Amino acid sequence: MLVARHENEISGTTDVAAHPEFAARKATKTIDGVKVTGWFTEDFTLAELRTLRAKERLPQVRVANTAFDGRFPVPTFQEVIDLARAESKARGRTIGVYPETKHPSYFASIGLALEEPLVATLKANKLTHRNDPVFVQSFETANLRKLDRMIDVRLVQLMDAAGAPYDFTAGGDPRGYADLATAAGLAWVATYADGVGLSKNLIVPRDAAGRLLAPTSVIDDAHRVKLLVHAWTFRAENQFLPADFRIGADPNARGDVTAEYELFFGLGLDGAFADQPDTAGSGARGPLTGVRAGAARGPGAAPLPTWGDQLRPVTPRVFPVRGPSCGGRGDVGEAVRAVAWRCPGRRGRAWSCRPLTT
Repeated sequence: MLVARHENEISGTTDVAAHPEFAARKATKTIDGVKVTGWFTEDFTLAELRTLRAKERLPQVRVANTAFDGRFPVPTFQEVIDLARAESKARGRTIGVYPETKHPSYFASIGLALEEPLVATLKANKLTHRNDPVFVQSFETANLRKLDRMIDVRLVQLMDAAGAPYDFTAGGDPRGYADLATAAGLAWVATYADGVGLSKNLIVPRDAAGRLLAPTSVIDDAHRVKLLVHAWTFRAENQFLPADFRIGADPNARGDVTAEYELFFGLGLDGAFADQPDTAGSGARGPLTGVRAGAARGPGAAPLPTWGDQLRPVTPRVFPVRGPSCGGRGDVGEAVRAVAWRCPGRRGRAWSCRPLTT
């Protein structure tokens, strides 16, 4: 059974610390080479996780969101899919899902591999083909390459501005994300993936003061090998914005995030991960109107949909938990951040999605 959470360590996104019955579950583990202390999904049954309630992950930054603390349980991945379909029917639009597999090497090492239950869930929901409204994303490469042999949905290789996929680190591969973001690296990624999800700093770097530098060629390089390009994560608060777009000195105040979207979409970006997906829509509106609205976003893609067609997709992160199902195990994902995007599919089919509120 798949469920939804930001990380497998859940003290930041649930009220688990307030449950004395689970005090003894607190532990320190090494996840992808880093020691992490807290409560972990894989140490709970699904029934136990269902007793917890979600809370805002950044309460000091997004105080208003704390009004929703305690209102929602941990949703299953199936409930995320059901929500997308219910909203598709209610709105008369196709709404998709964008699950992320989290720490796949770690979970494989403890006997809770992600790929089989994820594929089983997608197949049970008839989400099996390239033109179905689903993307699967991961920061590691081996599990995406495995998924490419198991199912024909679109796969997205996530890349950070520093570091390396943990499967490379664990396997002694000297390459890092910087290598994958080169023209040669992207050509290799294109052998198993349909797109890349890039840190914004791989597209437009920043200097030590947080000011924007010249854009790189990574979007054009990716498009040359027919990869879609999505970027993460767009956030409206000053502390997350480049210095060029901050307004005032309050780090928690909103800056000019619209200008940031206009910059990135103007460079040819196909989609954007956003903590406030409504701002992504308004930010994309400027550069995607008039002549640009008729321009293709991506290799061989159809023209972008009209402004009224834009919605935002649900983005669950997937990883296992102990549970009574599937022979004594369950699996967990997360729908914390939404992705706002306007990118047509590889066959020219445009679809868009809506965020799950937790």
